Amino acid sequence: MKFLFTLLTIITTSFTAFAQQGTLAGTVTDKNSGEPIIGAVVFIKGSSKGTATDLDGKYALPLDAGVYQISIKSVSYREAELTNIKVAPGKTTTLHVQIEEDVTEFQAVTIVGTRQTNTEMALIEDMRQSEVVVSGVSGEQIAKSLDRDAAETVKRIPGVTIMNDKYIVIRGMNERYNTVMLNDVLAPSTEPDAKSFSFDILPTSVIDRIMIYKNGSPELPGEFGGGVIKVYTKNIVVENRTNFSLSTSYRGGTTLRGFKTYNGSSTDFLGFDNGTRQLPEAFPDSKVETNNADELAQLGKQLPNTWAPDNTTAMPDIRASLDMARKFDIGNIRFSNISAISYSNTRTHISQAQRTRYESYDKELGRSEPGFDYRDDISAHNIRLSAIHNWSARLNNYNKIEFRNMFVQLGQSEVLNRAGIEKFNQLDQRNTSLRYLSRTIYQGNVQGTHDSKDDKTTFTWTGGYTFTNRDEPDFRRVRTQRPMGTNEPFSVAFKATPSLADAGRFYSELNERTLTANSQLEHRFNPVDSASENAPKIRVGFYAERKDRDFSARFFSYSPANSLQFDQNIPLQPLDQVFASQNINPETGLVIKEGTNPSDTYTAANTMVAGYIGGATPVTDKLSVAGGARVEYNQQELSTVKLGGAKVDVRNPILRVLPAANLTYALSPRAMLRAGGSISLNRPEFRELAPFTYFDFNNLFEISGNPDLKTPTIYNADLRYEFYPNPTEVLSVGVFGKYFQNPIENYFEVTNIGNAITFGNADNATSYGIEAEIRKSLLDLSGSRFIQNMTLVVNAALIRSDVKLGAGAVGQSENRPMMGQSPYVLNTGVYYEDADKGLQVNLLYNVVGRRIFVVGSYANPTVYEMPRHLLDLTITKSLGRNFELKGGFQDLLNQSVHLIQDSDGDGKIGAVDETVQKYKRGTYSTVGITYKF
Repeated sequence: MKFLFTLLTIITTSFTAFAQQGTLAGTVTDKNSGEPIIGAVVFIKGSSKGTATDLDGKYALPLDAGVYQISIKSVSYREAELTNIKVAPGKTTTLHVQIEEDVTEFQAVTIVGTRQTNTEMALIEDMRQSEVVVSGVSGEQIAKSLDRDAAETVKRIPGVTIMNDKYIVIRGMNERYNTVMLNDVLAPSTEPDAKSFSFDILPTSVIDRIMIYKNGSPELPGEFGGGVIKVYTKNIVVENRTNFSLSTSYRGGTTLRGFKTYNGSSTDFLGFDNGTRQLPEAFPDSKVETNNADELAQLGKQLPNTWAPDNTTAMPDIRASLDMARKFDIGNIRFSNISAISYSNTRTHISQAQRTRYESYDKELGRSEPGFDYRDDISAHNIRLSAIHNWSARLNNYNKIEFRNMFVQLGQSEVLNRAGIEKFNQLDQRNTSLRYLSRTIYQGNVQGTHDSKDDKTTFTWTGGYTFTNRDEPDFRRVRTQRPMGTNEPFSVAFKATPSLADAGRFYSELNERTLTANSQLEHRFNPVDSASENAPKIRVGFYAERKDRDFSARFFSYSPANSLQFDQNIPLQPLDQVFASQNINPETGLVIKEGTNPSDTYTAANTMVAGYIGGATPVTDKLSVAGGARVEYNQQELSTVKLGGAKVDVRNPILRVLPAANLTYALSPRAMLRAGGSISLNRPEFRELAPFTYFDFNNLFEISGNPDLKTPTIYNADLRYEFYPNPTEVLSVGVFGKYFQNPIENYFEVTNIGNAITFGNADNATSYGIEAEIRKSLLDLSGSRFIQNMTLVVNAALIRSDVKLGAGAVGQSENRPMMGQSPYVLNTGVYYEDADKGLQVNLLYNVVGRRIFVVGSYANPTVYEMPRHLLDLTITKSLGRNFELKGGFQDLLNQSVHLIQDSDGDGKIGAVDETVQKYKRGTYSTVGITYKF
């Protein structure tokens, strides 16, 4: 902590430590014609300082006194570099530059293809040259924050919010409407109960850049609603390096405080269970059907008596990473390799988290009586181990092969203690659950890029394999209760038949394997200008994917072996004794019964083949058109069995033609207007089709699928203005609209144990909004060196959506916003960088508007997640050439996560509406050091 205050002192001192400055000024003209060049970029090599020429080709750049290397760039001109340019204090240094047209420079860049892709300049250039509406975040910007995973990073992209700390919501559409690609290969769904990719599994240390394409194009997947998210891992080696980082963190309310845990396996510290929590090897592989009490008791004795959590102290969080980059030649082949491994061991303790469910709203009283009112104490211990190992081989100036590997292992051990009242049955409750969840993802792919010697044709191909595992072994949950308001001892609740909610154990495992192959051929016309971004081009390509999933779940409950002879003292014993071996017996004790249904196991497969043809061409010297059509054939298959033996065989062959068109009009060399339209679709996920039922003990509801879902069709339209003052700046504003046919929405039903989420098709839906983004250096806005070292990043979105449920509006309004849609999103960042002092300070702010967290029904009102203001501060200081210190604070305001139900059903949140969940995560403080070998 002392270190952080020391750095803050340095920043304060910087306000008055302004060196006297000079100015570099002049003109940039065409070498042959002498005409001024508008929009030419003049910048300092190796920094983000730069400016652009005006309508007369003039520029002025304030700089500290010193010697600089200057670069001048403009579209279709050869880059000019000038060295040893001296800027004197208090004076103007005049530098007139003539540059000449030279296409070969652009051809050279295209052939070599080794430019850095993780910088702000590279990201903005990609956005400028894109044929579709795209936003993104660079690895360079990620490094300036304390974001630890991709979920924390993407919320800084315009129109993007995060649900449940890991799912991306784009333009108000929940995670099921997004398509995620890792290194140009479709990513799997990492959750068994949702169509979603869990972005918290990707540490920021492996990310090169993230791009979000918000409109369709033939070469992009045809399945999206919010956007296509492309995540690229690092694979560019500029220079040989080896870096090691180590950091520790303190979370308010958690670190050095009381923490609950339990004995797991010896490999928990690596993020996976070594088999300790799995069912014993002698346990039957299929459902236990016997009613013989002796046999059921013997089975129960095989399961470990691990029910009572232990008390410990939460140690400070630890994160460590090691990355190496190497490039070398073997003969005429240039090889490069990036290898990185990162590890984190973190804890979060949430105490006194309110969780309330209410009875029907009483208009006369102006309030709702609580049906239950609990206070949760949650201790979560998280492990993440990740690695990338990427190779690149440049065979010559025309051929390159890349081999990328990414592995992520994430494990979470969680203890939940719950206390409160259950007014439905007039009971005091004390509940406990012990949960362990591990997730594994591996992706490997080989990619080739081949250019013709005349630079008119580029051929790329990719082959990939992805494996995903989700393992949830021995999820234990138990409820203890007593008559409400009494001093009687708490008694463990048992039921005669297996129950998902009462004393029992749940096991599940999901495995998914995906093979992919794709290729693209791009041909550029007009040989003289073939490398120009405005050259006419045509693309043809294909994408093929085969995905196979197997999922199985089993659950067991403890019940009295004989209700007449049952020892009534057993339920009154402490948890570590209730399920002891001596209490598992066929006479006076407990036996274990299996409640697994046939639908708790399913197999599924998906075969998708797509081909496309598209391209781009200038229509005039200002207007260019891009587009084409994509044809996708997809067949989903799912097989399971319902209770009673009825087979469920889903076969969904769908052939769709998906056109897309995008227009770009160049208002000036630095400004453009984009318009686009496309048709896309949104297939059901395996889990949404499977009739398997899962009980969420934390949130107290079931989740089940619907085999009869239809595939929605989506119509997309975008219009955006973009202005690029220089290579590191952008100002943009745009509007968008979407229309959905048969959108898939999840909603609540009422079952015998409470609420249940299932999935259905609404009639239609609309979504529309406005987005704006600013990335602006303050270099030319002030004579103060402190101000000049600042960069401002602001992005905001206003969004509105409306779902028409039609016949699906059972117990709820026919019209409502889409689940997870926020009416507004605001991200702001102020970045301060003093290269001479090796100091960076960044202040980041994020807020999202009120959004639907749970869609209501006639039994329960709609629940909204309230706005929460997040403020983060990051400080980085270089110490010599080898050391770098980094620290800061996340969630400085520590506002509550707050869920409120619309009790009176008026669609607004007011004084009569009631809290259903509320808790604080705690401010998070981090300090770390990086050593560069």
